[in-house]
Amino acid sequence: MTCDDRRDLGLLLLRLGTGGVLAAHGAQKLFGWFGGGGIEGTGQFMESIGYTPGRTSATAAGLAEAGGGLLLALGLATPAAGAAAAGAMAGASAVHAPNGFFNQEGGFEYAASLGLTAAGLAVTGPGRFSLDHALGHAVNRGWMIPVAFAATAAATVVTVGARSRRLRRSREGRQEALFEE
Repeated sequence: MTCDDRRDLGLLLLRLGTGGVLAAHGAQKLFGWFGGGGIEGTGQFMESIGYTPGRTSATAAGLAEAGGGLLLALGLATPAAGAAAAGAMAGASAVHAPNGFFNQEGGFEYAASLGLTAAGLAVTGPGRFSLDHALGHAVNRGWMIPVAFAATAAATVVTVGARSRRLRRSREGRQEALFEE
């Protein structure tokens, strides 16, 4: 097995693993599969953590995760797929960041790992064992990488920024306890 074969096999494994996990999380949000809340339940949760409107936020996150994950697994439109998944994970990381880094404490470790892997795949490309390769890279051009990341970054900054402002406004005027009882 050549170095190129090993690299392409490694990229396939990364795509299948990361894409599969992302697609499953998106299916939880969109369809209620795998114990998820579906659009209604996820929408209510999104509202509770400051992403409003909840139903729209649930749909956007579900599509970014399910669609981005499925496309990553297939190796199709890899720049857009990886960027969309990375953006969704940036939004999830913002929710978990106050809990620190480690997942067992509710931190952002897991979301950040998925997002960085998706971003890395978007930049690296899908390898030979992919639909992008089979289709002559028609939707995997070099110029698509910065465009996909710029669009995703803009949407993520607007969405996470709006959530942060809503949370800050909701906390204004509330007095924290000075002493534990």
